[in-house]
Amino acid sequence: MSNSDGIHSHHHVALLPSSGMGHLIPFLRLAASLVHCHCQLTLITLDPVVSFAESQLISRFLSAFPQVTEKRFTLLPLDPATADCTDPFALHWETIRRSAHLLSPLISSLSSPLSLIITDIVLMSSVIPITANLCLPNYMLFTSSARMFSLLAYLPSIAVDHGSFQFGNVIEIPGIPPIPRSSLSPLLLNSNTLFAKIFSDNSQTISKVNGVLINTFEELEEQSLHTLTGAKVLEELPPVFAVGPLLPCEFEGQESPAALKWLEEQKEGSVVYVSFGSRTATSKEQIRELGMGLVLSGCKFLWVVKTKIVDKEEEDGLDEILGHDLMQRITSSNSGLVVKEWVNQWEILSHKAVGGFVSHCGWNSVVEAALYGVPLLAWPQRMFGDQRINVEVIEAIGLGLCVKSWKWGEDVVLKGEEIGDKIKDLMSSESLKLEAARISQEAKKAVGVDGSCQDTLKKLLQSWKKSE
Repeated sequence: MSNSDGIHSHHHVALLPSSGMGHLIPFLRLAASLVHCHCQLTLITLDPVVSFAESQLISRFLSAFPQVTEKRFTLLPLDPATADCTDPFALHWETIRRSAHLLSPLISSLSSPLSLIITDIVLMSSVIPITANLCLPNYMLFTSSARMFSLLAYLPSIAVDHGSFQFGNVIEIPGIPPIPRSSLSPLLLNSNTLFAKIFSDNSQTISKVNGVLINTFEELEEQSLHTLTGAKVLEELPPVFAVGPLLPCEFEGQESPAALKWLEEQKEGSVVYVSFGSRTATSKEQIRELGMGLVLSGCKFLWVVKTKIVDKEEEDGLDEILGHDLMQRITSSNSGLVVKEWVNQWEILSHKAVGGFVSHCGWNSVVEAALYGVPLLAWPQRMFGDQRINVEVIEAIGLGLCVKSWKWGEDVVLKGEEIGDKIKDLMSSESLKLEAARISQEAKKAVGVDGSCQDTLKKLLQSWKKSE
């Protein structure tokens, strides 16, 4: 049963996601929930997108929901040299931000007037002036944890001047467990980076949005959510709606037949799933050490390998990426399955054979692991973003094993022996399995009939009605 069955609305809602699967997936899952609530929906799609995976996902969504109107937002070209950044997704965010003035005629051209728009967090500072001029309510979808949002909301309180922050060894946010400086992205600590500029600009606009939607639920982040809804972080904080866990949908991709067939042949709870998300590129040296660690762990494994940030750039075969000797060792021992194509992660995590997840701790991965009760070995991989703060959420609720000594954003290669030992610990821990199962039960309650997710959607729709 949908978490929005029985909820009815006739609002016309536009959704404006940004680039990256980590941002697009929760937007489209939210869109599916709003369709089930009988909202009229317009999806504003970007032209161009960064990756082929994004393009495919949007096409499948629109095929699954033909009642949704697509409105293409053609972006102005951006000279990367003017943004001083090499990350293709951050550059795309900046391209959208610099093209934001084109949204006004696009919105005005819609055949029926909008009730409101839901905008991705990374675009808020550029879109808020446009929607304010149109007198259009603007809600933010925050695609990370409530703990990360608390940091974003609190940043203006510690600003030295616009775009620059003075961080001590810890960030003391009222009502929130302290955030260590070591959990912040190095890109945020350097005010000259594009990431820091975008983060800073958006932090200044939070008080101007009509509401904040977060893909989380109370049992996952109880303290952060109570603090946010109690207006302890920021006096002018808009209403916060915990709309998670946003459920995976069938449109998200074709089945992964090879992976699912292989999983069917494995014992229940015996497989460790290894994936570092759609954006994380890993060096070949680290990939080979990880592969050796998987073999040494003695556990069965399903491993999604990625060496490039953008999927369309993947060209090397597995034999070249892993090395012939390691590939032969994996094949001859029948210890695991290695793939480098896109897989439906929720299909993998929901399979009874999967008993552990080695993850970079992107927020979608954390929420999916919580939903399906799969313990995590937390290994944040990127300098860019929220991963270490998400690890703190995992650690606080006992959903996984966190190895704080493993470095990030540094030229350090972890050895296979150490990786293998931690995978053994993950897969053999009965306490982790029990806690993950408990969290899964709470997540499923949240999306069940009369659960917190359905209740939040009702409150959200009621707030829209009152604002008309």
